[in-house]
Amino acid sequence: MLNAMLGLFSQDMAIDLGTANTLVYAKGRGVVCNEPSLVAVQHDKRGNRRVLAVGNEAKTMLGRCPQDIQALRPLKDGVIADYQLTEEMLRYFIEKVNGRRNFVAPRMVICIPYGTTEVEKRAVRDSAESAGAREVHLIEEPLAAAIGADLPITEPTGNMVVDIGGGTTEVAVISMAGIVYSRSIKVGGDHLDEAIINHIRRRHDLYVGPRTAEKIKLELGNASPEFEFRELAIKGRDLVRGFPRTVTIHSDEIREALEEPVRLIIEAVTGSLERTPPELLGDIVDRGIIMTGGGSLLSDLDTALSQATGLPVIIADDPLSAVVKGSGRALEEMDYLRMMS
Repeated sequence: MLNAMLGLFSQDMAIDLGTANTLVYAKGRGVVCNEPSLVAVQHDKRGNRRVLAVGNEAKTMLGRCPQDIQALRPLKDGVIADYQLTEEMLRYFIEKVNGRRNFVAPRMVICIPYGTTEVEKRAVRDSAESAGAREVHLIEEPLAAAIGADLPITEPTGNMVVDIGGGTTEVAVISMAGIVYSRSIKVGGDHLDEAIINHIRRRHDLYVGPRTAEKIKLELGNASPEFEFRELAIKGRDLVRGFPRTVTIHSDEIREALEEPVRLIIEAVTGSLERTPPELLGDIVDRGIIMTGGGSLLSDLDTALSQATGLPVIIADDPLSAVVKGSGRALEEMDYLRMMS
């Protein structure tokens, strides 16, 4: 009863606390925020840190800061790597959504990777409560992604979700609001960027930063020889002379650079299919595999996955927001949380 009364005066929210991006769903308003999971901090001579910026503003500083300022990611591979910065980042998003009108602390639903340990769960809860949350509920990312993709997870049928985030790829088979089998690998969008950076360093003796690597991934990244041949001129630092230099790269070499992370994602899916109960496997054959997360937008990855499994592969509508929309639906309809708890 008290919670219901407090809910009238607070802006409850669901948060997809991702390695690369944080998305916020406000109850009754939908997705209201999508910013990089970055915090810019300044170090003084005594080693103390001061937060200068969070989110989009921190991203503009990436690679362009003096030595005493760093743009850091508080999460690594989907889990909290820096408790203090995570708390600061959550406080920033709470204040942004609430407009600093924190008369009543909000109730929050936060997504966590499947298989998160109790220690890691406690760290998420503690960070959210310290940042100003009144009540914290945790929901596993594969379940949230399935809800956000409008899959019938409460029915006794098999659904397979492949959620490719910034730090991890999670493959899950879901039935009756529970995870029957799940596998998580530390391969995601960030690792695709790293593969591109390493390839250009080896092939062209050129160093490019993460922002350039992301641009290359979006424009030339692909997972199939059927992808249209494209070229792109990029700028970076010559590793031999140390001067700026421009080179032209093409889509075929970027596909080659991404072969290893793409192979690992496909192996995670095929390995999960091998461990799926036969009754549920038949449902997946009929329904197909659903892909969510920003990494699912890599060109022709769905085609490569379909060829490897022999199954239809469907990219969810708005895959970037599937997890936060699913957790937001769980916030709006608390029955989902009760079924999954």
